[in-house]
Amino acid sequence: MHETYGLEFERVKRDLQPEEMLRVIFDYAAKIANERLLDRVLMLMADMGREMIVCDRCTVWLLDSKKNELWTRVAHGISELRIPSHHGLVGHAVTNDQAVFIDDAYTNEEYREFLETGAIATDKKTGYHTRAIMVIPFRNSEGEIMGAYQAINKMTPSQQFSEKDMEYLTLAASYAGKSLESALLTNEIEETQKEIIFTMGEIGESRSKETGNHVKRVAEYSYLIALGLGMSQDEADLLKMASPMHDIGKVAIPDEVLKKPGKLTEEEFEVMKTHTDIGYNLLKNSHRRILRTAATVAYEHHEKWNGRGYPRGLKGEDIHIFGRITAIADVFDALGSDRVYKKAWELDRILNLFKEERGEHFDPRVVDAFMEQLPKILEVRELYSDSVLNGE
Repeated sequence: MHETYGLEFERVKRDLQPEEMLRVIFDYAAKIANERLLDRVLMLMADMGREMIVCDRCTVWLLDSKKNELWTRVAHGISELRIPSHHGLVGHAVTNDQAVFIDDAYTNEEYREFLETGAIATDKKTGYHTRAIMVIPFRNSEGEIMGAYQAINKMTPSQQFSEKDMEYLTLAASYAGKSLESALLTNEIEETQKEIIFTMGEIGESRSKETGNHVKRVAEYSYLIALGLGMSQDEADLLKMASPMHDIGKVAIPDEVLKKPGKLTEEEFEVMKTHTDIGYNLLKNSHRRILRTAATVAYEHHEKWNGRGYPRGLKGEDIHIFGRITAIADVFDALGSDRVYKKAWELDRILNLFKEERGEHFDPRVVDAFMEQLPKILEVRELYSDSVLNGE
């Protein structure tokens, strides 16, 4: 998307005819109504707005009243952004409940201050050339401003946005509003679930003197391995959310077993193994997708590919793929970290063990995916190291 100004306006288009406009509205309204993921709703809204008013870029900004910020997770040609709610043209439009029209960002004087620090500054970094800009606030079902559409560079011969374009973007927002509110609610529920799951995971680990960063690392390792195996983004995200609960059953293991500095006796190890059943039983009755997944991970992350794991002695692909992934992620972090009963292993020693246990303890495909993702996994280990947690 870093085209030059001249190249962009070689792609001159025309405004939509009424029947074309209706087709765009009906097409996107149906897609948006069936979408629950916030990222997808935002992308579809941006796509719909861009097609309806024939512009080069369209961004949907949402107002986060708690943080006094405007944010967008999806935009054409740019990544996630967060800005103060009063910042820039979008902030001005939202704060003042006012639509903003700019025909040429480089000659406009009324919004010069915003443009110099916003669009023009961004153009200098990217090579893009911003000309026309339009920002339209939109409201939720209760009439409160919930965000704004921002459109850049009209692609018709006039190269300028019109009052009719404003009407169309407002129409786009009204069509998508209910679905957007529903997606925001779903997103809030999922974020709350993630927070609870992560906190419970930390509680389980802290009882055995693990750090909160252990569950972060295992979650990130599991996510990377899942993607390396070719799993969908949705599945990888689900595993990342659920894996922090893999050892939640440790909350019920007696201290004399859980915190013993030396090797466990056979009887003590039998007690320790029950944390898989306990974790599963704590979570299995939930109707929430994340918690049901967490139940599976808690139950099966100590199973082994060769059938010699616990608690049920499952073998091969009878072990859920999420359990197989979390198994190697958990072992990698456990071996690479200092514990009360051992010092951290060197990386080469861990990798040699994984090669030996490929097809024994671990699923061969999972080991291969782990090895392929190792550079990224090591970056995560550094990012969430215990020394970082302790401020060292």
